[in-house]
Amino acid sequence: MGLPVIDISGLAASDPAARRAVGGDLRAACLEHGFFYCVGHGVPHSLIDAAMAQTRAFFDLPMTAKQALDKAQSPANRGYEHLGGQTLQPGALPDRKEGFYIGEDLAPDHPRVRAGAFNAGANLWPADLPEFRPVMVAYFAALGVVAERIMSGLALSLDLREDHFSAFTTDPAATLRLLHYPPSRPEVPDELGAGAHTDFGGLTLLLQDEVGGLQVMGRDGWIEAPPMPGAYIVNLGDMIARWTNDRYRSTLHRVINRSGRERYSIPYFYSGNPDHEVRCLPTCLADGEQPKYPPVTVQDHLRAMYARTYATAS
Repeated sequence: MGLPVIDISGLAASDPAARRAVGGDLRAACLEHGFFYCVGHGVPHSLIDAAMAQTRAFFDLPMTAKQALDKAQSPANRGYEHLGGQTLQPGALPDRKEGFYIGEDLAPDHPRVRAGAFNAGANLWPADLPEFRPVMVAYFAALGVVAERIMSGLALSLDLREDHFSAFTTDPAATLRLLHYPPSRPEVPDELGAGAHTDFGGLTLLLQDEVGGLQVMGRDGWIEAPPMPGAYIVNLGDMIARWTNDRYRSTLHRVINRSGRERYSIPYFYSGNPDHEVRCLPTCLADGEQPKYPPVTVQDHLRAMYARTYATAS
């Protein structure tokens, strides 16, 4: 059985019943898969196409141009990540992908930067692609609106007020990650484009090209999650699982590019306010049940997750 398709346009409706109906659809998806296709999101197709075109253009740059933007130069973890720079699956080979990190562009005097908040700072931008920066800034902003809307739907799905997560969605941190997956190499059969992992933060909104290769762990094994034109694949991260005491699923997924073609994708990771404390929701505890996880701030959780997945990267 494939992943469900949810039209979230009802979350913007004036009719509370329409908003609650989407909340019910989200609840079913979050309990069963922690993944769903999202349509009715309102992001213009022209902007989606432009973001994918600029992603391809960036990875087509000469290696010297990409290396000039190496994220090792950035205290905010922005910029280019070389092929094999991350190992998402413990004990596996380094992931066969290269990437580029973008976040909110914050000046050195911004309070979050001055306070040393995790991954807060300025972006690195390619000088040879004049359309890259304006397209990515616009795309980043558009997805922030969608993510905030989905969070209001998640609140409804948990029988909470629609604005329950408003403190989490105020001044949120997020990361846009451009990814290029070269075809898998037959001579390295154990190599994965992205090893099996769960996402760290709150929500992930994934834009895939037409190549495919994403697999999601279902209750009976791996489920293919092929591209659907105009749709995002949305999944819950570990923070939502913590918040709900694992009632809502943060699900293992991986990428294997056996297509023989270059694969491109753009995940948007929505982490929320870095100082917000994630504490188990009392409504997610059965009678006598205790929280599985201690309270943690968003940024402390993210620091721990980044340290884990980059510890073995070459």
